[in-house]
Amino acid sequence: MLQCQRIHHCRLCSSVQNAVKKYKDGDKVHGYTVRKVVEVPELMLTSVVLHHDKTGAEHLHVARDDSNNAFSVMFRTTPMDSTGVPHILEHTTLCGSRRFPVRDPFFKMLNRSLSTFMNAMTASDWTMYPFSSQNQKDFENLLSVYLDAVFFPQLRELDFSQEGWRLENENPEDKSSPLMFKGVVYNEMKGVFSNKDNIYCQAVENELLPSHTYGVVSGGEPSKITDLTWEHLKNFHASHYHPSNSRFYTYGNFPLERHLEYINDNYLQKFSKIDIDTKVPNEPRWTEMRRKHITCQPDPMAPDPEKQTTVSVSYLLTDISETFESFTLSIIGALLMDGETSPFYQSLLVPNIGSDFAPMTGYHSDTKDSGFSVGLQGISSNDVEKVTQIISDTFDQVVSEGFEQKRIDALLHQIELGQKHQSSNFGIKLNLEGISHSWNHDTDPVESLQINKYVAQFRQKLQEDPQFLQNKVKQYFKNNKHCLVSTMSPDEKFEEKGKKKKQHDYKKW
Repeated sequence: MLQCQRIHHCRLCSSVQNAVKKYKDGDKVHGYTVRKVVEVPELMLTSVVLHHDKTGAEHLHVARDDSNNAFSVMFRTTPMDSTGVPHILEHTTLCGSRRFPVRDPFFKMLNRSLSTFMNAMTASDWTMYPFSSQNQKDFENLLSVYLDAVFFPQLRELDFSQEGWRLENENPEDKSSPLMFKGVVYNEMKGVFSNKDNIYCQAVENELLPSHTYGVVSGGEPSKITDLTWEHLKNFHASHYHPSNSRFYTYGNFPLERHLEYINDNYLQKFSKIDIDTKVPNEPRWTEMRRKHITCQPDPMAPDPEKQTTVSVSYLLTDISETFESFTLSIIGALLMDGETSPFYQSLLVPNIGSDFAPMTGYHSDTKDSGFSVGLQGISSNDVEKVTQIISDTFDQVVSEGFEQKRIDALLHQIELGQKHQSSNFGIKLNLEGISHSWNHDTDPVESLQINKYVAQFRQKLQEDPQFLQNKVKQYFKNNKHCLVSTMSPDEKFEEKGKKKKQHDYKKW
């Protein structure tokens, strides 16, 4: 009986994928041109990459034997100020649209939908609207709500004031009470920046990649949010939320043609292609190391009041479109950091100099150029130079001795096993964790799915050159001048300075 069930599963899987294998490069389907069809056996899926002829919108369909179908539309949003315009726009688009003019149709769907996932999110350089559902009618209802919200939102000034910011009496019923800033995003970002770890992470990204969009706060810095106008919000929508700047993703066992027909006939055909340059350039590389110091609120609950300093060393690495190089660096990052036998666990945590690794420690590939940070929090201010020296010495040790082969093998084996584990929302995670960041920067989205190809290439590189990993560590860490040493320490007057700044902002208005 078990054997029969297994055979049935394989046939079903084949039928779902076979439905899209009929497409050939150049085929025309409901206003789209098929770019390529690629089977990815390790993930039991077949991908179809398409281009919308009239608008230039990109579409990736992942055909897989999974009834939990997923969708997302993503826009590359690259603000050049810290007013939080993409974040506030993300909220405001969900406050009613041309076809659904009611207040908060998105949240009304939460109670009526059979969805297994519904959200909207803003990253440093993209905004995404994803959902998943197992019911086709529910999927199509959600699709209509989402697409109408992003392409034809009402963007009322009242909604901007509600979701973004406004000046209001502390007690709305008492006009003599003090004026204060309010707003959903404004209050949300105040909460974000009340956490010292968030302050630190934001500062590291802004300082390591200062020349373009990563040098600002895409979510919004509270004191800058109040500079955003309703007109600016509407202009940002007109330029960035256009099909020419969009990437569509569909996943699961629902028919591709039905998706394409609905999206094209009801939305994309209403637009023409526009020229908009939202590309993020590579960060100009530094010729010497830089330092950045910031302050934070003292922690009254700290186990040792004298140990509240954080320090880390961050490196800018490579363009994430260099897929194999990024894969290699992610392996190196894991080998350096993961597990109690890893070099940095042994050199930084075992000596008990600090309480834990610093925020942002590890490899990061969510920006145009990837990065790596390592450091400690909960240290004495007198130990900053000691920690940075330990970091340098640890890299020296790795360059000299390399990594244990059994740790490399175990990590590769873990990657291969991880592909076979299907989580409850595999389609959403595949997009968010595996595709979105590199696809947003014009990398072929299928490249991010072909993990086995990179594992095999990685093994081949190790076989050809036993010093392969050591040379990479030397290149990206020992010889890399694009290096930032960041420190954060408590300031007893931090809160007082914040209140004075806020009072100054009120006086502006």
